[in-house]
Amino acid sequence: MRKLVGFLGVMMAVLALAPAVFAAQGPAAAGGNSAATWAIITSGFAMAIASGLCGIGQGIASMGASQGFARNPAASGVIQNMLILALVLIESLALYTFLIIFVKV
Repeated sequence: MRKLVGFLGVMMAVLALAPAVFAAQGPAAAGGNSAATWAIITSGFAMAIASGLCGIGQGIASMGASQGFARNPAASGVIQNMLILALVLIESLALYTFLIIFVKV
């Protein structure tokens, strides 16, 4: 518990000082790092996270459908339709992320 309180205290201090540090840097002190450069870098991270989470979600959905097929083969049509719907909705996360990145960058 003490470690958690100490960690939270350090994080609060860092977060409290961050606005002052970024406000102290002017355009000349930025070293050529513009907002457009950071937008490209963060969009890459956003797409990587979205794709990774989509892969995990699709794997879990496929696992559940496979278990459903094994437990009740008679309901395979319903399970297959639900699996396809779930995969489409999961994949839309990556497509929406890509669309937002394409529009912003």
